[in-house]
Amino acid sequence: MAGREVDVDELMGEIERDVLLYDNSGGGVTFSGGEPLFQPVFLRESLMECRRRGIHTTLETSGHASPRVFESVVDYVDLFLFDLKLLDDEEHRKYTGVSNKIIKKNLLTLVKKDRGRDVILRHPVITGVNDTEENIEELLGFIRDLGGISAVDLLPYHDVSEKYRRFGQEYKMNVHEAPSEEKLSHFKEKLEEAGLKVKVRG
Repeated sequence: MAGREVDVDELMGEIERDVLLYDNSGGGVTFSGGEPLFQPVFLRESLMECRRRGIHTTLETSGHASPRVFESVVDYVDLFLFDLKLLDDEEHRKYTGVSNKIIKKNLLTLVKKDRGRDVILRHPVITGVNDTEENIEELLGFIRDLGGISAVDLLPYHDVSEKYRRFGQEYKMNVHEAPSEEKLSHFKEKLEEAGLKVKVRG
């Protein structure tokens, strides 16, 4: 087992050790995972404490949580790093095991609350899965229809099969090749032509 259980007070003690760093850098705390929304009560209480102490918060999420859970934390998050892997629901089920309908619904909730400016939509580019012209056009259409979101990060998928082998786990993705720089640049250009702010992350 890696890690240890902590309560909110212990977590805030760890966070506040770096308050001077946050103040000097303009940074804050990122709640990541796994999926932070799988621990909604702890997450909400931690976010509320950060808000009370003036600490900037970022939530890195797949958005796959019940609307009730998602809406319970929305008002305490400053920035959302929101993953959207595939636009087609059937394809999303095939590669992730779950529907993307609830993910899209939670994203719409942010836009309806006028929080789109606080969202960076993160789109992994996976060779042989979603690195097609059709998918990038679907992404563009979805963002246009949604409205309110202006920032997108393209995340080139990297082979992590070796990590699975080390832990004796089965690597179910038959993907071992990262997308080309040319393809990433092309997708970035298409999104920028639509008026979006785009970064390609390593």
